[in-house]
Amino acid sequence: MAKPVKAFVCSACGSVFPKWAGRCEACAAWNTLEERTTAPALPGGLKPQANAAGRRIEFVGLAGISPPPPRVPTTIAEFDRVLGGGLVAASVVLVGGDPGIGKSTLLLQAGAALGLAGRLVVYISGEESVDQIRLRAGRLGLTGAPMEVAAATQLGDILASLGQFPDAALVVIDSIQTMWTEGVDSAPGSVTQVRAAAFELIRAAKTQGFALMLVGHVTKEGNLAGPRVLEHMVDVVLHFEGDRGHQFRILRGVKNRFGATDEIGVFEMTGGGLAQVANPSALFLAERRGNVSGSAVFAGLEGSRPVLVEIQVLLAPNPGGAPRRSVIGWDSGRLSMLLAVLETRCGLKLSQNDVYLNVAGGLRVGEPAADLAVAAALISAASDVPTDPSMVFFGEVGLSGEVRQVAQAELRLKEAAKLGFAQAAGPKRVAGGAARMAVPGTLKLLEIGHLTDLVAVATAGVKRALQSKERG
Repeated sequence: MAKPVKAFVCSACGSVFPKWAGRCEACAAWNTLEERTTAPALPGGLKPQANAAGRRIEFVGLAGISPPPPRVPTTIAEFDRVLGGGLVAASVVLVGGDPGIGKSTLLLQAGAALGLAGRLVVYISGEESVDQIRLRAGRLGLTGAPMEVAAATQLGDILASLGQFPDAALVVIDSIQTMWTEGVDSAPGSVTQVRAAAFELIRAAKTQGFALMLVGHVTKEGNLAGPRVLEHMVDVVLHFEGDRGHQFRILRGVKNRFGATDEIGVFEMTGGGLAQVANPSALFLAERRGNVSGSAVFAGLEGSRPVLVEIQVLLAPNPGGAPRRSVIGWDSGRLSMLLAVLETRCGLKLSQNDVYLNVAGGLRVGEPAADLAVAAALISAASDVPTDPSMVFFGEVGLSGEVRQVAQAELRLKEAAKLGFAQAAGPKRVAGGAARMAVPGTLKLLEIGHLTDLVAVATAGVKRALQSKERG
């Protein structure tokens, strides 16, 4: 009889190695290799069985139209927006976020909303007891919502119990890292247990037809804990972002097989739970002061939603030592590139200053269209003259200082006009598409072809400020 085979599995990424090592060669993590004993392989490999011939696969052509999958709205508009219109039957949604950010609160509110709409909702928690869930529901005012709640971690018991709910519309598992099965010889939360538990739950969702929501933990870097294969197994991956000390929460779609990705839903954490923010631009700009230098309004785009946020920059003299670059909500590497372009192409001396950049409101901006707004804030901070409070900025900046076109410029302009802005600074319109861009009648478009044009506008503002001081 063949002996069992010993192998070493990385608990961080799931890679398998024949020998132990202090560092995983796949993910570079230290002290993560754990010994596993696997069953021996059959001699000569797997052999085909005589009575187990494979079925022929049916192939079809590309022609034809399939109707879109039916949706089940949760009645929470911001949540449905990120999902693509609502939940899809037999779909699997993975929600990740930092501890205490509000994942359980959001899913409890979504489940309660579905229950009040007449749908059967099953909520299973592996981290909290039933009494704790009831206390949270009482704080949120959801005690009257019809839901089936249980506290369990053993996967076999959960799968056997789900059979008594054939009409369930939604099943919530909080969290997948606490689930375990006796068929896997490893500790709960390990790569093997998470993968096996997720596979069995996903198979049950596809078989019974209910929508499945899994709560996932995140690592220190903000990535979903466990193997990356978990993200490939599910249909939708949502990240719940935000600072625990800030009231805003951003639900961001990272993957969606039934809708667009990069959509966001904005929520505000209140004493009664998560409240929807229908107009995030107005909320992000509510505390803005337009008479302060180093501030510029960026007309951004998150998925299909235009969002206006304030970019804040502070320059502090640093005559000796290496200057500091502190960035919150934007790419620090892109800030370094923009500082080099402003100093090399426009003659601004910024290398002897500490630079602090912040995106107000807790939103993280990832698109290159924020380059022009950041440049405007830097120029304003360097000249100590505020930007025009009625102007928004958008545009990508190249290494030669040119301002390039960005996507969905019309949506950005419409959002700016809706919030009462009178001017917008953006890239020059070129023939072939951008020339046909419709500009709202109440908005004046200032076309910027190069960063030197932006510096010239700021210089004119400095002259006007000096003239007003002399007259005063």
